[in-house]
Amino acid sequence: MRAEYDFTNAVRNPYTKNEKKAVTIRLEMDVIEYFKRMALETGIPYQNLINLYLRDCAEHRRKLSLEWKVKEK
Repeated sequence: MRAEYDFTNAVRNPYTKNEKKAVTIRLEMDVIEYFKRMALETGIPYQNLINLYLRDCAEHRRKLSLEWKVKEK
């Protein structure tokens, strides 16, 4: 191994724009189990399935519709 390396002529990796970033996210157990079952059916790792689902939501600009119900007294 060299003591120093010369990177002056180095070229950036063109595929790094699609690089994944590790994040911490809290998911409910039933959601994780759902994707793990789907992973067994499809042969695709469950984390990839979650990523694919979220990517589809982002690409199609899907919005979550929430309605808060007010408890009557």
